[in-house]
Formats: sequence, C-alpha cells, structure tokens
Amino acid sequence: MSDTDAVVERILTSYDTITVVGASATTEKAAHSVPAHMQRHGWRIIPVNPHAEVILGEQVYRSIGDIQGQVGLVDVFRPAADAPDVARQAVAAGATALWLQLGIVSAEARAIAASAGLLYVEDRCLLIEQRRLRLRAPAARQSNSPRPG
Repeated sequence: MSDTDAVVERILTSYDTITVVGASATTEKAAHSVPAHMQRHGWRIIPVNPHAEVILGEQVYRSIGDIQGQVGLVDVFRPAADAPDVARQAVAAGATALWLQLGIVSAEARAIAASAGLLYVEDRCLLIEQRRLRLRAPAARQSNSPRPG
C-alpha cells in the first residue's frame, strides 16, 4: 500500500461527511455523479456552489465559510487555478482534510494544506478510490461511534 493509499483509506474511513466544492446539479457531470455515488454509499454530502439551491436533495452553500458547524473533509471539483483559494477557505473553516479530484493538481494548495496539517490527496477520484479499496462510509460501519467530519 502506498503512502497515498494510506491517506485515502484514512480519509474515507474517518469522515462521514464530504463538503463538495463545485458540486453540480447537472447529472452528466462528474461533479454530480461522484458525490451522488458517495451519498448512495453512506456519506453525507454538503454541496458548495454559488449557482444552485439544492443538489442531491441537500441545501447548497455559496461558500465553505457559509457552512454552519464542523467542516472536516473538503472535496474539490474546481480547476487547479482555484485550488489554492479553496484550500485557504478550507483551512479558515477548520477543515482537516482536502481532496482534489482526478486531474486537479496544485503545488500551492498542497503547501497550504501541509502548513495547516490537513490530510491531503490530489489527482484522485473519490468514487474510483472507494471502489478500488472497497471502503464503506463510517456511518455504514458503525452508527454509534464518534467520527471526525
């Protein structure tokens, strides 16, 4: 198992809620289908999108800072150029993990996450990793245990 695999497994088995920046209401987009898959497999989704009201049956927030309560895992479906700003917002909101989806790589976001002590994954897809490692949401495994995120 690689170091990245270990981080992926730790994230997917620790966080029961995924804040999805760039979540889409368009069903054909990965920014909709990936969170929908994760939701079907037990993760709670908190969509962030300035142009929608409801995605996947969940209230949409305009920004990470608008979310009430703890923000644990932030998943990013935005261009790499936007990743550093999202990383800064995640740190400001108290997030403890940052995940950049497949095709998104940012040295600056990685440095921001590292300096804040966040778990960090980039250029990986939640859905692909969940299937590959055969992982289940923490809530699906044990509903009475405390979980970060």
